[in-house]
Amino acid sequence: MTGPVVLVTARSFGTGTRDLSAELSADGVAVLRGPADHDVTTLSPLLARADAWIAGTGPVTDAHLAAAPRLRIIARYGVGVDAVDLAAAGRRGVLVTNTPGANSGAVADHTVALLLAALRGVAAGDRRVREGSWSVGARARELGSLTVGVVGFGRIGRGVAARLRGFGCRVLATDPFVPAADIAAAGAEPVAPEVIPVEADVVTLHAPGDTLVVDEDWLATAAPGLVLVNTARAGLVDETALARALQNGRVATYAADTLSTEAGGAESPLLAGTLADRVTVTPHTAAQTVQAVDLMGLGAVAAVRAVLAGGQPEPAAVVVGRERLLT
Repeated sequence: MTGPVVLVTARSFGTGTRDLSAELSADGVAVLRGPADHDVTTLSPLLARADAWIAGTGPVTDAHLAAAPRLRIIARYGVGVDAVDLAAAGRRGVLVTNTPGANSGAVADHTVALLLAALRGVAAGDRRVREGSWSVGARARELGSLTVGVVGFGRIGRGVAARLRGFGCRVLATDPFVPAADIAAAGAEPVAPEVIPVEADVVTLHAPGDTLVVDEDWLATAAPGLVLVNTARAGLVDETALARALQNGRVATYAADTLSTEAGGAESPLLAGTLADRVTVTPHTAAQTVQAVDLMGLGAVAAVRAVLAGGQPEPAAVVVGRERLLT
């Protein structure tokens, strides 16, 4: 191959309305596809040829980078970069970018969908009907009568708060990186982190990274009957402690778009049959809308094109690189 080579491991890349692989090919770029789990043995021969990598949610380690001597950019297809060894990329002069805001609306929509499904027992009700029972089950609560706590008030957290305003519920929010005045301007009440489990009937997690938020101590302060939603990271939750809290009624229901099992760990205790009516899980599909897929793909392709042309991508998308740029 004489032109640049782009490796793509993001599973939904190009599955929206744009055939982005064809668009790259029209630029004279060779597009290689690799597995979304980023198995290093399988990827190594592909990485050896790659000038750019549009990476999915799988890990990007120093071993991957060692196998890619030509690599100039890792364009993360999405927002999170916690799976990327940023220090190793910086040492090797590889730029790392993401696509901020591309899937925020999709994830905010999915968060509200899970929240309502948890409150109204949608999945459990469906199972009862299919088993021949039309019993009501647990009596539901209306969202407008509740207090919702938002942990993490970035683009997605703000999007959730905006959607919740239409239901008339009280919204609390906490984020160490967002000034209280900005939270209030967005229509939520700024509070300290420890206030959220005490005062909220529903808590939705949007914190970045994998810093543990919901642990034994946090759950001990939660009001009985809490509804918990997580469309961010499995690592924000101690799943064993949460399973106990669900069993003893401290937490009423849990709805999530990710579990620790997704990263190849042991089966989550939250998948126990005894919790089936209290836990609803979707297979990391919050960002999988046609619009979000197009925006994530276009953002990643724009970054790759800029670097391959000898330039720099949009500053907002640069995470770390040759100059150790941080945004």
